[in-house]
Amino acid sequence: MPQSSSFSAQELNRYARHIMLREIGGPGQKRLKNARVLVIGAGGLGAPALLYLAAAGVGTIGVVDDDTVDNSNLQRQVIHRHQDIGTPKVKSARRAMLGQNPDITVNAYAQRLDEAAAKALFSEYDLVLDGTDNFSTRYMVNQVAVQAKTPLIAAAITQWEGQISLYDPANGTPCFQCVFPEAPAPGLVPTCAEAGVIGPLPGVVGAMMAVEAIKHLTGAGTGLGGQLMIYDALYAETRKIALKPRPDCPVCAGVQG
Repeated sequence: MPQSSSFSAQELNRYARHIMLREIGGPGQKRLKNARVLVIGAGGLGAPALLYLAAAGVGTIGVVDDDTVDNSNLQRQVIHRHQDIGTPKVKSARRAMLGQNPDITVNAYAQRLDEAAAKALFSEYDLVLDGTDNFSTRYMVNQVAVQAKTPLIAAAITQWEGQISLYDPANGTPCFQCVFPEAPAPGLVPTCAEAGVIGPLPGVVGAMMAVEAIKHLTGAGTGLGGQLMIYDALYAETRKIALKPRPDCPVCAGVQG
């Protein structure tokens, strides 16, 4: 659906609680309406992020995933329903998002994100959210985002713990590879399928991704650039670690702002 610079009466009523916030207001809500956000993964982290971005009125949302909905996903991937089992996740996600907010555009990409596809897509979006669950994709996404000078919000979860940061070297933050120079050895960091994950955890961290995206797009508050937030659900603790760019980073040294 093509976006307009004005709001309908339905939209004004829908976004009233945003518009009342002095940090967002009408101008901030218009920025959300005109924004383009790409979410990589419609799984545990992508599910809440996609729903909240749609509800918030982000005008154009892209979602990339090559997987189909499985019964085992439904313990935590709240964007999908039982009747969606066997359906491409991007199709199920798109249906839920438009059901939540018909005034947005949802671009569904039922494909595996390789480097060529990432380069083509990132140039079309203002912000990328990475909720993938493997290190090879995370490093590739980071590299392409740095090259495109596209801000990246990346998060990860396992068992009871999650982490999130905003990576934007063009504006002075480290990139993902500054913080994690090398992927851990195979088997050292088990996947959720191997180690388990408490169901609401991706909801908490995925919602954080949506909050940070909205703040970034509207200029509200202080974002997570240069900080890694770690949430420990088991012990109800949240802490932040200060991050700095690495001058010798092979990915972002040439673009650090």
